[in-house]
Amino acid sequence: MTTPEPGQPTDPQTSISKRLVLLLAFTCGAAAANLYYAQPLLHTIAGAFSVPTATAGLLVTSAQVGYALGLAFVVPLGDLLERRRLIVVLIVVCGLGQAVAAVAPSFGVFAAALCAVGVASAVAQIVVPMSSSLAAENERGRVVGTVMSGLLIGILSARTASGLLAGLLGWRAVFVIATATMFALAVALRMALPIVRPTEKLPYPTLLRSVVSLVREEPLLRQRMALGAASMGCFSMLWTAIAFLLSGPPFNYSNTVIGLFGLAGIAGALIAPVAGRLSDRGRGTFATSAALLALLASWGLLVLGGHSVPLLIVGIMLLDLGVQGIQISNQSAIYALRPDARSRLTTAYMVAYFAGGASMSAAASVLYASDGWNGVCVLGAIVACVGLVIWLATERPSLASVRLGTASERG
Repeated sequence: MTTPEPGQPTDPQTSISKRLVLLLAFTCGAAAANLYYAQPLLHTIAGAFSVPTATAGLLVTSAQVGYALGLAFVVPLGDLLERRRLIVVLIVVCGLGQAVAAVAPSFGVFAAALCAVGVASAVAQIVVPMSSSLAAENERGRVVGTVMSGLLIGILSARTASGLLAGLLGWRAVFVIATATMFALAVALRMALPIVRPTEKLPYPTLLRSVVSLVREEPLLRQRMALGAASMGCFSMLWTAIAFLLSGPPFNYSNTVIGLFGLAGIAGALIAPVAGRLSDRGRGTFATSAALLALLASWGLLVLGGHSVPLLIVGIMLLDLGVQGIQISNQSAIYALRPDARSRLTTAYMVAYFAGGASMSAAASVLYASDGWNGVCVLGAIVACVGLVIWLATERPSLASVRLGTASERG
């Protein structure tokens, strides 16, 4: 079985080619990276536009607000519109937004451009369920895992790449290169993607309301939303607080060196295909349990890493392995619920995921100021414990509902 020819409608019985899986993985990574290019450049951008550093920090908020809007109002369109066209249009919008950022004459224009880029970058969460739809049933977990690996690599490498490019070519060059990447990617996707027919014909307002209905009707979705919020909360706490830790004593590292620590997190990408294969083989429960235990154990290493770089790096790797394992297991589980509503399931899940990350990122900033690195690690361990307790308390009821749903479909 092979992937449908580009421009031809999909056949649910066909499998997806490795080349297309890699293209979709790169698309997710490139789209997600757009949200993080500005983060290591805030001080430089503040100087370029003559604004206080605190004001420059609002650029991160602007991009994240745009992304939240994209999750809530754009991602559900993946069930309503033909996906190839929708994905290509959103990638082009990303490119246009980055082009405006590259030549922005003022801070306000730059912030607005990043907000628009954030909205369009939610395309990554349309690509993931599309990859699930294109894959055959026996390879769905592996395919989703590979695509999610690309997304994680994009998030973790964006800061490092941005800092290095800005040092070599200037900060505006980062956004020029991002523009060229998005436009080239739009052409490649237009040529390579098959047509994916819409799964719904609902009016758009009804489509949005149906997201709430899915949350109400699917206990497994609610379970995975809670686990996703806890895991992303841990991820955000780590990457918010670690810059404070590494810039102060005993490390006193520069921004360039701090950015390189993001490469340690790429180890999480290695677990994604493994977690996906476990899900394909019916071992998703084991994969989720192992990932939650890894998440909890990572905070023990991280608290010791406050005075030891090797332990800190191992802790980062273990935390990202746990987060990615949970993410793949979660998405494999929710995509099996209702194939015709995968984009809306993604919206519900990712809104909870994003909310957990945003709230815990804010909490980490406040807690670090009062209790330092140890306080952040204690909170991280508590959040990981909450996720584990939720999993143990809800696992069997959720599995029972899936079995009942599967049996009813067969009947």
